[in-house]
Amino acid sequence: MLLLFALGSNGSGQLGIGHKEDVSVPKDAHFDADLPATASITKIVAGGNHTIILTTTGDIYWSGDPNTGACGKFTQTQISQPPRFHPVDISSVSTPQDPFRVGMVAAAWEASIFTRLDAQGRNTRVYSCGTGLKGELGLGTFIFRTATPSLIPDFPPPDTEVVDLAACMGHVVAVLSNGDVWGWGNGRKGQIGAPEDIVHSPRKIEGLGFKVVKAVCGKEFTCFLGSPESGNIMVLGSDKWGIRGEVPDQVVGWREVGASWGNLFILKGDGSLLSWGRNDHGQLAPANLPQTKHIAVGSEHALALSEEGDVTAWGWGEHGNCGPLSSSDVTKGQQNVIASSKFIPSGAKITTIGAGCATSWVAIQMPST
Repeated sequence: MLLLFALGSNGSGQLGIGHKEDVSVPKDAHFDADLPATASITKIVAGGNHTIILTTTGDIYWSGDPNTGACGKFTQTQISQPPRFHPVDISSVSTPQDPFRVGMVAAAWEASIFTRLDAQGRNTRVYSCGTGLKGELGLGTFIFRTATPSLIPDFPPPDTEVVDLAACMGHVVAVLSNGDVWGWGNGRKGQIGAPEDIVHSPRKIEGLGFKVVKAVCGKEFTCFLGSPESGNIMVLGSDKWGIRGEVPDQVVGWREVGASWGNLFILKGDGSLLSWGRNDHGQLAPANLPQTKHIAVGSEHALALSEEGDVTAWGWGEHGNCGPLSSSDVTKGQQNVIASSKFIPSGAKITTIGAGCATSWVAIQMPST
């Protein structure tokens, strides 16, 4: 059995824990029905007031405020219940002959974007739903809102598939199998290339100079990485907080990368964590962080799962997303252990961590009985 625990900002019920109060200790998320026995959570993404969860079975679930359309169609019964996770309604675009299985998911402030797996298991179609006043939906100049998952036309190009998908406040990027990157949404700071403008449909980002395999989005910037062997890295967009100015020449052997609104984090092959950018609320990684195997980065905070099985949080924790804090809403120079393998049942395992807009997530696979 899989259990999901959440803490942090919850004014719209985005934690799915049965009420709308912020919490600073992990509480178990509720679902309409038990997740499939074979499912585990592969990705947790969050907009301003909604959360989307992706499972290994290709299913997606939502909690939070659905009124933007970012959660798909919803019923009055769903929003009148205590907050919980519901399956995203994909009935309008799914058929028995071509069932809708999701491969990747990302979230802008009021929109959700996801790929659809084809019969060969490739991410060859991209859909969006929600509200996108600056092109976040990628559906063209005149479509600013849709509660129905809608296909982004003519994307990706023929003979390619999406290998990575990322979004932040107002822009989206998709990395393709040929190493190209396409972006859409708010590009006024150059975060999706030139010319700097609002882009309503996917546009190829030119001039990166290497084959990209991974991208992450901050509030007004995008970070692109080549293969770990190459160590290639480039940041486009605003240089606020030194995001572009402090980028290293290379990051050979990187394992994971994450972006907050104003920071970048790179998990290196030796388990150490490199970070730069904003630090007025303790967003940079603590110096004494234990050896890390996974990271999750939210709007102004981050989580690390250590090799020993501890989940550590740091950064701006005003909504409880970094756990209980004694003196302020900041963990500057400190770290808080919000979950630990030492205190879960024997045989249980922390499998996934997530971080959103002042929200934190820990998934635990319980032993079979």
